[in-house]
Amino acid sequence: MPSETIHTLVIGGGQAGIATSAHLSQHGIPHLVLERARIAERWRSARWDSLVANGPAWHDRFPVMEFSGISPDAFPGKDSVADYFETFAAKINAPIRCGVEVTALHRTPAGKFRAETPQGEITADHVVVATGPFQKPLIPPLVPPQPGLMQLHSSAYKNPDQLPQGAVLVVGAGSSGAQIAEELQRAGRQVYLSIGPHDRPPRRYRGQDFVWWLGKLGKWDAKQRPPGTEHITIAVSGAYGGQTMDFRRLAAQGVVLLGRANGFADGEITLNNDLAHNIAQGDANYLSVLDEADAYAAAHGLDLPPEPQARVFAPLPACVTQPILSLDLAAHGITTILWATGYAPDFGWIKMEACDTTGRPIHAEGISPIPGLYFVGLPWLSCRGSAFIWGAWRDAERLAAHIAAKASAPVAARLPAPA
Repeated sequence: MPSETIHTLVIGGGQAGIATSAHLSQHGIPHLVLERARIAERWRSARWDSLVANGPAWHDRFPVMEFSGISPDAFPGKDSVADYFETFAAKINAPIRCGVEVTALHRTPAGKFRAETPQGEITADHVVVATGPFQKPLIPPLVPPQPGLMQLHSSAYKNPDQLPQGAVLVVGAGSSGAQIAEELQRAGRQVYLSIGPHDRPPRRYRGQDFVWWLGKLGKWDAKQRPPGTEHITIAVSGAYGGQTMDFRRLAAQGVVLLGRANGFADGEITLNNDLAHNIAQGDANYLSVLDEADAYAAAHGLDLPPEPQARVFAPLPACVTQPILSLDLAAHGITTILWATGYAPDFGWIKMEACDTTGRPIHAEGISPIPGLYFVGLPWLSCRGSAFIWGAWRDAERLAAHIAAKASAPVAARLPAPA
């Protein structure tokens, strides 16, 4: 197979890889970006048709380029997001090669890296792994294959017409599960939604989006998750113009809320008696954001209109006060289980001691103990904001500077000015 050599190899052509390319170019670092499919492929093919970003366009972007053709306060659709990255990559002349998958990454005896691809080998002094957090869809081994029952992960869901006729059980009530459940309900399906521990921030409060408040309150810069919150999802949505994800509202629309699924036998899903607790904890998180926002507004004299109505909750629905603890799938007409249960890491192609026993990369804010190896685009890489578009940009800037300092490369032209 043919081989080539490059100073820095970036693996992954999504938001993190493109951001890394921009900053490497700024430092004059010769580099190559490999993307196994298309730029921002997961936005195009691993998301449902109606997905929009969870943050407004003014926030969920690179700081040097705005979205075109969309209001800053609107929530761009998935194809608009993918187009945004393609446009940006073209604007900076990113040296990206699509349709090339890295199947293995080795450390050579000389201390360099050797990436294997179907098209040949590439040797590099530095490697930035920018493959992101959405790697291996995770479906718990709870329900074995059943006749007449479709099971699919949220990454494979496209639209309601894709599913067989009948009711749908959605397991997982983070952003994906909650939004898909509402879409299915609006399409006329009977939906059952299994809810675990979650945060549910207000979409807007006192005239400002919650992402604005998290910035003012210093939440984006938090360095690590609070203890015990590793498995807490965030129920937030930009769908339908952006609205607070209120599970009471979904219940009023006809969605049946359930506790966490914990077993299956004889055609029945068994459920934890934790629904009321999970709803209460989500409410507490919501109110804590309001409390902190009010305190910040008072301390800084912000002229933002009070919003007392935001603290008024509808009564708990009967499915919460009288929870279902066992659900017979056939008796309730359930023909689909949609697992919105997240992803597992998949770095098995890195053939060196770069990950811990759980398969997660070992790093200090993206810098691996293996000299020359970096990670970018992962949740909590350096702070809470790391997995967001602007957060990946900020981390990529820091890591590119680290590589440049080692390389003592000349500085190239400036990045494009803000649009």
